[in-house]
Amino acid sequence: MEVFMGSIMTFGFPFAPAGWMQCNGQTLNISQYNALYALLGVIYGGNPSQNFMLPNLQGRVPINQGTGVNLTNRVIGSVSGVEKVTVAIANMPAHVHQMSTLTANTTITLANPAVTGATITPTTDNAFIGASTSGPTSANIFSPNAGTAPVVQKGVSTAITGTMQPVGGSLPIDSMNPFLVVNFSIALQGLFPTRD
Repeated sequence: MEVFMGSIMTFGFPFAPAGWMQCNGQTLNISQYNALYALLGVIYGGNPSQNFMLPNLQGRVPINQGTGVNLTNRVIGSVSGVEKVTVAIANMPAHVHQMSTLTANTTITLANPAVTGATITPTTDNAFIGASTSGPTSANIFSPNAGTAPVVQKGVSTAITGTMQPVGGSLPIDSMNPFLVVNFSIALQGLFPTRD
């Protein structure tokens, strides 16, 4: 079978036929393969004055050069992509985490100076809470007037801080499509192609 030099073909057997070499990114001397170098140059790597490299299709899927509809421009010889990817926060869709009920404890200090006429039990005349004037055993806390600094009823505010339990394992996601491994090989000899 006559093929163009530099053609890449797939084979079902695991070796390169005579006159072919597997596409494994090997480095070849320009002096030994000058005709093939004239076609490939250093598109796939190498030193222009000494050597050049064959395409390396090990574990890679070939795609055509150029720009597909609504796709990124692809230059011949360029490589891209990874087998696995770890999703970052910026890549995740917006979502809400459920949070358990929180219990907040806070201390409230009620300040009111001692007033005269305080009693132990509230009455119609003694309806205000005041400070005790007779010690802790029988606290006279109900007084007939509000005193000079009455207790003001206000809401209580407190700061709740902390972190939620982390979720997930940060394991990378396999990004490869289902595949079948075959043998990609390149023709080292054959017809020298001419441009149309």
